Amino acid sequence: MELNAITPGAGAKHAKRRVGRGIGSGLGKTAGRGHKGQKSRSGGYHKVGFEGGQMPLQRRLPKRGFKSHQLQFNDEVTLAALEQLGLAEVDLLALKTAGLVSQLAKTVKVIKTGELTRAVKLNGIGATAGAKAAIEAAGGAVA
Repeated sequence: MELNAITPGAGAKHAKRRVGRGIGSGLGKTAGRGHKGQKSRSGGYHKVGFEGGQMPLQRRLPKRGFKSHQLQFNDEVTLAALEQLGLAEVDLLALKTAGLVSQLAKTVKVIKTGELTRAVKLNGIGATAGAKAAIEAAGGAVA
């Protein structure tokens, strides 16, 4: 094999489409844009969602719902998770170091899922009514 014999692969090279260069090219006159209309003109196009002046779909449909950005700072812990944690006193820092809640969490609430047999004291952590009853039944306290 010689350097002067190296050629590109078949189909790798092809001529650019030169539009508007006369009848003989096959792309003269209208240059592949058809006749008249918005798409045939230079700079003539529309924004995303534009429906030719008809009221666009995103404006025809009603606005619905709301998701608070504060939700990312809330988290929850189950009774079963507290049972596995095995600490007598639980606060936000203990839950973060154990990986039970997100590092971004600012407010944490205990929910009644699973069983709790050991006495656990909660500091600065909320609890649902059912979870509070279960914690107090096990000999714990919610501060």
